[in-house]
Amino acid sequence: MPRSWHPPFPLDTGAVLRPLRRGAGDPTFHQDQQGTTWLTANTPTGQGTLRLHRANDKVEAEAWGEGADWLLEGLPALLGANDDDTGFTAHHPLVAETRHRSPGLRLGSGGRVWDVLLPAVLEQKVTGTEARRSYRELCHRFGTPAPGPTPQGMRVAPTPRAIMAIHDWEWHKAGVDSARRRALIAAAQVAHRLEKAVELKGEDGRTLLRKIPGIGIWTAAEIAQRAWGDPDAVSFGDFHIPNVVGWALLGKPIDDDGLAEVLAPYAPQRHRAVRYIEASGFKKPRFAPRFSPRDYRAM
Repeated sequence: MPRSWHPPFPLDTGAVLRPLRRGAGDPTFHQDQQGTTWLTANTPTGQGTLRLHRANDKVEAEAWGEGADWLLEGLPALLGANDDDTGFTAHHPLVAETRHRSPGLRLGSGGRVWDVLLPAVLEQKVTGTEARRSYRELCHRFGTPAPGPTPQGMRVAPTPRAIMAIHDWEWHKAGVDSARRRALIAAAQVAHRLEKAVELKGEDGRTLLRKIPGIGIWTAAEIAQRAWGDPDAVSFGDFHIPNVVGWALLGKPIDDDGLAEVLAPYAPQRHRAVRYIEASGFKKPRFAPRFSPRDYRAM
């Protein structure tokens, strides 16, 4: 079923949706050369696939599966219609310049916790390469084929029930260590309750997520940024963000305490400031080789 939506604001669909993509091989997200984007999801009404394409001043969307209606209804929020940057002031030239150059960069709200919680937990304390490999393997082995005429290989991420049914040796084969495994199982057991975080939003929503053993400040922020477009959810504890922000704004590396200090003037929209810094294209200096991925399957 199709839907056309005319955004009443400048909109960069690629920039808004980019945080939902977990690497080039993400089986739940696909973008073709024509700019058409495909997303799969576990919705309250069932699994679904959403296809959207920007056509001049409108977004054309179509959806399939039991979750089709829910996905189409949530299209505006997904593309930032609920985002409100009132009161945001750029305190650094780089942030001001990027905001001026990128009026279509908004914070989207996916409306669901589970589908962003799964990859966020997998990204804890490992390289992006490791996390993405594990996510792909779990989706291909324990997810389901995407509804509709999707690009080849697209999958819907595993449901909480599917996660709870995975055997130990299968976690091991997917490269997921015991700490992340326990966190995912604990979250899966109360997944329906965690969805209330989207209604609570803000610090209350993040606090609810952190009641799960294994979900801390970093993971809760990563979920909040995507599930309800939380403008103040900073990923404290991230390996890269303090250095990127420090070099971009201060010309030097900083730690989490320094990150909190430099972003303090942007509260309650600190994450928005980070998004502008990331969107600026700034690259911090490299002084060391990348970490080598670990293979838990060989341990």
